[in-house]
Order: sequence, then C-alpha cells, then structure tokens
Amino acid sequence: MTPPPRQLSPLVTALNDLTPEQLSRFSRHIILPGFGREAQRRLLSARVAVVGAGGLGSPILLYLAAAGVGTIGIIDDDTVEASNLQRQVIHSVRDVGRSKADSAREAVLTHNPEATVNLHPIRLNAQNALDILGGYDLVLDGSDNFTTRYLASDAAEILNIPCVWGSILRFTGQVTTFWNVPNDGRLGVTYRDLFPEPPAPGTTPSCAEGGVLGVLCATIGSAMATEAVKLITGVGTTLLGRVLHYDALSGKWREFALERDPERVPVTQLEEDEVTCSLPPETAHEPDCAPEPATAGTLPRTHAWTARELAHALQHRESSVDAWQLIDIREPAERDIAVIPGSRHIPLTDFSAGNATQLLPHDAPVVLYCHHGVRSAHLLADLERAGFTQVHHLTGGIESWSRTVDDSVPRY
Repeated sequence: MTPPPRQLSPLVTALNDLTPEQLSRFSRHIILPGFGREAQRRLLSARVAVVGAGGLGSPILLYLAAAGVGTIGIIDDDTVEASNLQRQVIHSVRDVGRSKADSAREAVLTHNPEATVNLHPIRLNAQNALDILGGYDLVLDGSDNFTTRYLASDAAEILNIPCVWGSILRFTGQVTTFWNVPNDGRLGVTYRDLFPEPPAPGTTPSCAEGGVLGVLCATIGSAMATEAVKLITGVGTTLLGRVLHYDALSGKWREFALERDPERVPVTQLEEDEVTCSLPPETAHEPDCAPEPATAGTLPRTHAWTARELAHALQHRESSVDAWQLIDIREPAERDIAVIPGSRHIPLTDFSAGNATQLLPHDAPVVLYCHHGVRSAHLLADLERAGFTQVHHLTGGIESWSRTVDDSVPRY
C-alpha cells in the first residue's frame, strides 16, 4: 500500500524582497494559488547543488535557473561529446570539447543572469562530497553511476539535507526524494533503503551500452526540478517515501512505496566503493609505444588485449579456418553504428540464452569485444568457467579501438 504523500515545511527561509523586475519576471509563479511572493522569495534564497550536467542535469539546471533559484552549484568533471547532444540539451554543437560545467554555467546565466553559479568541475568523491554539498540546502543527483549515487545520498544523510534522485535507461525512468530526517519530525528514507547493496560491477548497462531515449531526460529531469521547487517552497506534497516509475513506450506512470529499513545502519562517514556500469576509455592503459607485431603464432598471452595489440594481431592473422576469431558480442543496433573489421557477430543475448557456446572453437583462440570492455570481461569469466582456455577480450572495447587505432570508427 502506498503511504500518504508528505507535505513538508518550506526548506528555505525567504530573505530579500522581490524587486519590481523580479515581480514582473516571476509573475506567473506569484499568481499561482498557494504560491505567491513568499514562495518565490524562498526560491531566490535557495542554494541547490546539481550533480551532473548531462541528460538529467540539463533540464534540471535550465528549469531551476528559469524558476529563479538564487544559487546553483554544478558538479561535473566531464567534457561535452557529440554523442551527448541527443539528450543533453543544455549543450550545443559549439560546446563539443568544452567542460560540461562551463557550458552549463553559460546556459544557466543566459536564462537567469541574476543567478549565482558555483562551478565544481571535479568528480564527487568521499574526500570532497561533504565539503561541496555542505554549502547547499539540497542536492539533485543526476549522475549516471552507482558510486556517485551512493556518495550523494550518503553525504546528504550525514548533512541531513534532501537528495532528489532520478535515473533513466532505455525507455524507462525513476524519480524520488530521499531525506534522512525530514522537517516533519518523522524518519525518512535514503538511497540505501531503495538499493541496500550495489550491483556487481558490469551487471547493469550504462546509457552508452543500453541506450536511452533522449526526450526521456526531459520527463524525469523536469520531475526532479519540480521536487526541488516543492521542497524549497513547501508547496504541494513531495515524493518522500514514494518512487515514481515512468515507461515512455506505454506512457504510464506507476508509484511504489519506499519504506525505511529499520535494520539499516545509519551512515556516519563516507566510503567510496567503486561500482561501475561500464568502464572508462582504456587509453590510459595503452602502452606508450606499439608492441612488436604479433605473428600468427605469437598472439598476446594475456587475457586482456589492448586495442593496439588487437590491431597488430589482425594485421598478421592467418586466413585459415583454424585462425583465432574476433567476436563482437554487442547488440545488433550497436553493430549498425560501428564495427571492427574482421569480426564475427554473436550477441551476448545468444550466450545468455545458452545458444552460442557451441559456435565457439575449443581449440583456437577467441577474442571478445563489446562497447567499453565490461560485457566482454564478464563473458570471458563465464566461458573460462565453462572450460574454454583460449578466450581473451579487448579492454576498453570498440571505444578504445576508435580512440587509439582507427578514429574513423564512430564513437557512441
């Protein structure tokens, strides 16, 4: 049974009065029943931290700026890539290669020149999270990895500030509000009540591997911004204790109850467990110079091949049926975007269904590759347990191949 919605007291105290220009600009807010000048003043006095200036961060930042939030902190250490533009609407083509934090700040100030924008162009970690988030009234977590999600929620629990969380993957999204001890005197919930334990590394696909419907970011990001406005002003009821799930294909919203785990140990200090959905580009692990060419009889012995090692091995691969095989385990839609020449396609789903292992040779080497090297690493381990002894995989996946061997191969 879904718990009753919780209407909380306003999070932020209204400070300065509105100027004539602000009365005009925010008039559509002010005339709302139950909103008025006081709620708008609270928005102008609010300090909001946004983790991530990407798919979710884009609509969050733009709508918070337009709503008149006085101080906005942008936490992002990434740079804009062309593949971001399909969903990260705060950036444009001219921003490719720029810092996402810088690009987002420019867009925020374009919408609201009176806003104070604090840039934190670093990755949130156990050492800096409390210092950064401690300067804000609430945090909106638009990150795309489990490590940062746990950090943001844990830091918010220690600081006892609300954390509005959202996530998206493929055609679905979720949104809720976490707050350890809300201002209504009742205990609240945190991310660890929703997900007590992180998933095993690589078991959950990232947006880069699973894909994401671009417009879904607007739906979930706007819902997160709405939660922030309600928390700041005290208008309406929050999602605390309720998780909204949206299926874009059916257009249906579903609501789930979220209760506090009475056995959960409170978080009193930050710890950083590396939990990844995907691996970063492997360029940092590439050798400084190319290895000696691998002849047909001298393939790399390690189970993890770099892109350069694979390139040299392909250059000298024998054409006989007994030669080693390069297997692309990505989904068909991914192969339509980019492919390493000379590879054979056996999707990971075929292995999961148990239909593909008989297609692999037991007496010849096999090299697996995927997008970033996560799925191939897990399949390698599974195949070794099944008795395959000559299985290898490409670290960094086709992303590493494009970055270090052939930049004409599209990155996605």
